[in-house]
Amino acid sequence: MRFSLLALALLSTTAAAQAQTAAPALSLDTLKTVTQTLSSDAFEGRKPTTAGEDKTIAYLIERFQKAGLKPGNKGQWVQDVPLVELSVQAPSKLAFTGGKTPVSLAYGSEAVFSTYRVTPKIDLKDSEVVFVGYGINAPERGWNDYAGLDVKGKTVVILINDPDWQTMTLDGPFGGRAMTYYGRWTYKYEEAARQGAAGAIIIHDTEPAAYGWGVVESSWGGPKLEQDTPGDHADQSQLIGWIQQDSAKALFASAGKDYAALVEAAKHKGFKAVPLGVKASASFGVGIKRQASKNVVGILPGTAKPDEVVLFSAHWDHLGHCKPVNGDDICNGAVDNATGTAGLVALAEANAKAGPAKRSMVFLAVTAEEQGLIGSQYYAEHPVYPLAKTVGGVNMDGLNIHGKAKDFVLVGAGKSELEKMVKPLVAAEGRVIGVESTPEKGSYYRSDHFSFAKLGVPMLYGESGDDLVVGGKAAEDYTDQRYHKPQDEYDPNWNWDGALSDLRIYYGLGRELAEGSSWPNWFKDAEFRSIRDKARAGQ
Repeated sequence: MRFSLLALALLSTTAAAQAQTAAPALSLDTLKTVTQTLSSDAFEGRKPTTAGEDKTIAYLIERFQKAGLKPGNKGQWVQDVPLVELSVQAPSKLAFTGGKTPVSLAYGSEAVFSTYRVTPKIDLKDSEVVFVGYGINAPERGWNDYAGLDVKGKTVVILINDPDWQTMTLDGPFGGRAMTYYGRWTYKYEEAARQGAAGAIIIHDTEPAAYGWGVVESSWGGPKLEQDTPGDHADQSQLIGWIQQDSAKALFASAGKDYAALVEAAKHKGFKAVPLGVKASASFGVGIKRQASKNVVGILPGTAKPDEVVLFSAHWDHLGHCKPVNGDDICNGAVDNATGTAGLVALAEANAKAGPAKRSMVFLAVTAEEQGLIGSQYYAEHPVYPLAKTVGGVNMDGLNIHGKAKDFVLVGAGKSELEKMVKPLVAAEGRVIGVESTPEKGSYYRSDHFSFAKLGVPMLYGESGDDLVVGGKAAEDYTDQRYHKPQDEYDPNWNWDGALSDLRIYYGLGRELAEGSSWPNWFKDAEFRSIRDKARAGQ
């Protein structure tokens, strides 16, 4: 049978359209195998710069190659990320003197502290202590907890989260119940350093922090990794750390201050910082080890606009060896984030099988997320593919292993046009857009998409809600019982239906971006809009 050229062209176009709309070839076996492998004891918790990293990088390169990707960094599979490992050695107690009675806090159980500075010794001695409320300087919101205050050489004590975190609605000077970046612990230390504080100590409170003291202790108990930059972070505070809330109450009582009254006062605009009339002292040695970790970069080159990039990302790292529980000292990080990394591999496979799109698709497995989004920050600041040419993308940090959910939650909703694009994809799964149940956790600012967002690239961060199709509300003990603990281990009985549904949504969004010509932007009132506009204007 003979066909005209027009008929052949129509058949080709139809086939291409069908390929775009066909169900993606997402492999359940890939999700299970990659998750189980990466979270096995053999990978020792995947801490960057350890033998566990070497195994992880080799395995991911192998899986990316088998998926059909090409090396994504100028012919190389990896991007070196310079790190410096800082370990606290022989820490003293954190002592406060000058009050009614001395307050001395034991390292680990009552206080944890470290430093960003690359220096062999930290000796904070007799540093005046000031309570600065939530430690926020936000001129665009008319809020400055440091107004009229000179904290150079002093130690500031800070509350976690935003002043209006107890508001049950999303109305308030800092978004009500939803945490802003001003509520994140990373911001607290950044602002304290900008103000010249010698020490910055956050008061732990489980609800506004979104995790218990055990998470703080395990996360801070071992060596910390930082990006290795010129200047050795000399512009940072000498000491950064956390104290238990009961310890804070004891400190304020020793200083003759009403803790509850000051916490209440800190919620209101115009709050004035309060010197506590006590002095802080602590010392410790700093072990310094410089080395590089690696981001893994794979690409499915585009056919028509290969210089324009759609990005899929997930972090491969976890905590390595950590505080033992029942003799187990490996924090395997099965959910966090072996599942997300497995999803990245599965999406690479599915897109490769569907064939190249018009735009390039980059699959980025980043390092050192658990240390403060370091790998994604390094890529964003040293991009292999210019951010102005990066259309947008999806980040995955923990997949749903409870079964398919009725809802799909947009974390940090109301930020970008990707949210409009994803709605029909959610509907196609027979699901609805759900409301973020714990906006006070500030999840939008706690994973790798934020490194790209704050430099202007729209990244979707969506996930299953907890309203399951089968079984009702998900019984979730993960945060209390397994998050950042050895108990986060692979379970062969997990139900992957929800993960597959979410991945189909991610696949559909990525494919639509890669086959299209649009440049989704942030909504006009989003904090990242001006950055994106400036970057795109330069093209």
